[in-house]
Amino acid sequence: MSNDDLMHEPDAAQVILPPGFLRNPVHLLAFGFGSGAAPRAPGTWGSLAAIPVWFAFSWLPAAAYWSVVLVAFLVGIWLCGKTAEDLKVHDHGGIVWDEFVGMWIALGLFPDQVYGVLMAFMLFRLFDVWKPWPISWLDERLPGGLGIMVDDVVAGVMALACLWAIDFWVMPYII
Repeated sequence: MSNDDLMHEPDAAQVILPPGFLRNPVHLLAFGFGSGAAPRAPGTWGSLAAIPVWFAFSWLPAAAYWSVVLVAFLVGIWLCGKTAEDLKVHDHGGIVWDEFVGMWIALGLFPDQVYGVLMAFMLFRLFDVWKPWPISWLDERLPGGLGIMVDDVVAGVMALACLWAIDFWVMPYII
């Protein structure tokens, strides 16, 4: 992409949704059931909206849970790519299905206490906003729906790894 192309591409934060945009089920899902349409911090609102959905299937056995997450990831590649294409913006801030999947990964240790859910949320948001390597590298290089999804999946994995380390190394000394 040349510098001229970059100058003519609209800023994702400034793209206004066309009237009736969220009536399309694909767009509604990509925008996290509307949570991504929040005027400020749509990624945070999307991450919060992912939690009640997580409660709906968190009771599944681990293999079924991770199958749901995998299907949500694969479907998300298409959902996010199609929505970005329709908006003519690579990664509109309101596309938060990737946050849903990233949060579900971060919640993969199945916390049964509110503080566990809160820690998963905070760690996921930290990695999603901070974008340490390899998240930033992937975010810059992967195109379309895959590029939209993968950085949040990696942020979710990093949050899950931190939660596992806390659970394994810190919690035994506290309890």
